[in-house]
Amino acid sequence: MFSKSRVTETPNQQPKSPAPESEPVRSEAPVESAATPAAPQPQRQRSAPSVLSSDLTIKGDLQTAGDVQIEGNIEGDIRARQLTIGDTATVRGEVLADEVIVNGRVVGRLRGLKVRLSSTARVEGDIIHKTIAIESGAHFEGSVQRQDDPLAQGGTKKLAPPATDFGKSDN
Repeated sequence: MFSKSRVTETPNQQPKSPAPESEPVRSEAPVESAATPAAPQPQRQRSAPSVLSSDLTIKGDLQTAGDVQIEGNIEGDIRARQLTIGDTATVRGEVLADEVIVNGRVVGRLRGLKVRLSSTARVEGDIIHKTIAIESGAHFEGSVQRQDDPLAQGGTKKLAPPATDFGKSDN
């Protein structure tokens, strides 16, 4: 049953003195307003990757803690969490990322925990990895070295070029 005082009150007002026959007023849990900051999330939310379009050329180093998708040309070193090098992209420099996916061209050293060369990849340089996948059709010139921590900042020696003594005899 409704009392007259409850019908005419606004939503933010409490009745001044409830009628004895009225039902008890229930209190609700406080509601957070938009101005109240939300509790911090325990895990970092994953945002969309930064995309460098195919008409973009960058001369210089790139560094981010996030994800990057490159479709243009980069002349410099790149450090990212996840790096995707698109079909139309060319990177000239060292690449360092937790996960590297190569669909385009890289001229320089690749260092990653997970490295994947797709069938359209063209890589000219050394690859230092923890795990690697090379699809059929990928073009790769260089050497491959497995390390438990390929992202460590220690000075990794340049890998030796392949021997060219084939066909020579010692006689």
